[in-house]
Amino acid sequence: MKGAVPILCMLLASCGFHLQGRTPLPEAFAYTFIDTKDEQTDFVQDLRKALLATGSKVIRTKGSSGAIISVHEDELTEKILSVSARNIPTEIELTYKVEFSVTSGDKTLIEHEEVSATRDVSFDETQLLAKEREQEILREGLARDLVALVMRRLAAL
Repeated sequence: MKGAVPILCMLLASCGFHLQGRTPLPEAFAYTFIDTKDEQTDFVQDLRKALLATGSKVIRTKGSSGAIISVHEDELTEKILSVSARNIPTEIELTYKVEFSVTSGDKTLIEHEEVSATRDVSFDETQLLAKEREQEILREGLARDLVALVMRRLAAL
């Protein structure tokens, strides 16, 4: 029985198993610069946290980085899906879209790539504060989902 634990550990390591959020990135991402217009968006903040969790150092100066992740577009849009008889929205679609590219030195690793996520939200004017908070939570969740997609894409390089 004592010999089973090391064998199990070796099998897990050899199959590529990693704890969630801990997927190792290529060496080019040891020092990473995030090039964006707005550093306070949910996506950029979560991307910075995800990079730090993998052991990358997110730096503030472009010149001393190994890889540059350029965020060209980072937007959340709302679209009304249905309205009541009094012309009040009853269902809204939230779409979070991010367009990014990745370079390392003079080499382009990922050319303009777009990722997006969509969620539908019911709307009730009598619960306005609760619905605003629900939309905020969904926006944060959409950003985390997009960061997970981008991180998997970076790990695959």
